[in-house]
Amino acid sequence: MTVAFLTGKHRRAAAALGAVSAGLLVLSACDKPTPLATVTVGTTSVHTEAACYNDGAAIRESLIQGCLNEKAEKSITVAADDKVRFGVDPEIAENGWTIFIGGQRAEQEPYHKTYRTIPASAFFTSPTTGEPSSSAQVSVVETTGKKLTGIWHFKLLKD
Repeated sequence: MTVAFLTGKHRRAAAALGAVSAGLLVLSACDKPTPLATVTVGTTSVHTEAACYNDGAAIRESLIQGCLNEKAEKSITVAADDKVRFGVDPEIAENGWTIFIGGQRAEQEPYHKTYRTIPASAFFTSPTTGEPSSSAQVSVVETTGKKLTGIWHFKLLKD
């Protein structure tokens, strides 16, 4: 029976490969994804990571308006009589979250459950002019007291 032994050169190469692999594993753990927010209409769902998120800490005041004005990357089509279902990760619900429409707060009190349903008709009237619109940018905003800690954007398109 023959046993293969690694030479010094091969042992060093194996050790180096192991060190690189361990280093990559450690580095990949540093980039933790943000919690998700989801919008569901009928059987169609879209979800997204936060547009602005500071690992649960408050977003700097100077950045908030810019974050609220960012355009949504995810969109979903909605009929006027549909129900729009919002879902958030439990850590968002624990802190509390609210809905913003077009960058403006749509409700005063934060919601503390992971799921809620709102009629689609609530989103297609301009909050400033009262005019009907064919689309709406809706933001899920995580709050901790009076501080904003995360912002997720969706665009609702009227069918």
